[in-house]
Amino acid sequence: MKSKRLFLIAGYSAVKKIDASLIYMLKSLSFCGDVILMLDSDISKEELDKISSYVIHVHASRHGEYDFGSYKRAYQYAKDKKILKEYDFVYMINDSVYGPIKDIKPYLQQMESFDADAFGLVCNPNKDHPHIQSWFIGMRKTIFLSRWFDEFITSVTKQPNKGAITRLYEQGFSKLVTEHGGNWLCIYTISGRGIYNNIKKLYKHGLPFIKKVSFTRHNGSLGKEIYYVMRHINKEASTAIISGAKTTFGEKYISWLLTRNPIKIFLRNIKYFIKKLFNEGL
Repeated sequence: MKSKRLFLIAGYSAVKKIDASLIYMLKSLSFCGDVILMLDSDISKEELDKISSYVIHVHASRHGEYDFGSYKRAYQYAKDKKILKEYDFVYMINDSVYGPIKDIKPYLQQMESFDADAFGLVCNPNKDHPHIQSWFIGMRKTIFLSRWFDEFITSVTKQPNKGAITRLYEQGFSKLVTEHGGNWLCIYTISGRGIYNNIKKLYKHGLPFIKKVSFTRHNGSLGKEIYYVMRHINKEASTAIISGAKTTFGEKYISWLLTRNPIKIFLRNIKYFIKKLFNEGL
């Protein structure tokens, strides 16, 4: 019997567009299960029609509650439609990443084989609050059909800053799993800002996504690593990601970022080093 999966996807677009990278993500996930997409943006029906064949439901309206606010709305839709019991696994995934840049199915199967109630791609091993990074969380029925999870996710509200969101919801979810007698595991453990900065290394270790913020970090000095990955993944994925990045960050910026010119790369690295030196010292 095939596992039945439901993906609750949280999205956001400052430019109010459904770009190629999101379409690619939804298409890839739709081969592995059913998809509900909730966007924290006011987006036209014409734009939403671009992904109608990959989702069982989509809604877009500005709510300001970030990814967990969208997870809440996607979960509530599934609950109201009384379809949650039909699934073996429910995933909460947000579009703060580009990908998948590798076939996602083996990763899903690996996580689902864990002897764990909840699981994810990446663990943040924070010494005080270790947790599953909230951009890719999976759950068994022991979690997503539980009363405590229903109370947790439906209580999500707008918070004053991202720190509060991380504490209450991202760290809070993993903490609650443990407090209610469950356990959680992840495929990868990545400390600090490594998820943003170690693009090439993480790709070689098999991580199937790239954090979007990597495209703007370190004065563009990560461009060389991003370009390396784009050259080594399948053409459909690289084309979709670069197109999506141009929509988000601008075509001129992405052309500058992904240069192969060694002099330009050297100069931007020097500029970043000097800036870091003055800001942080030796």
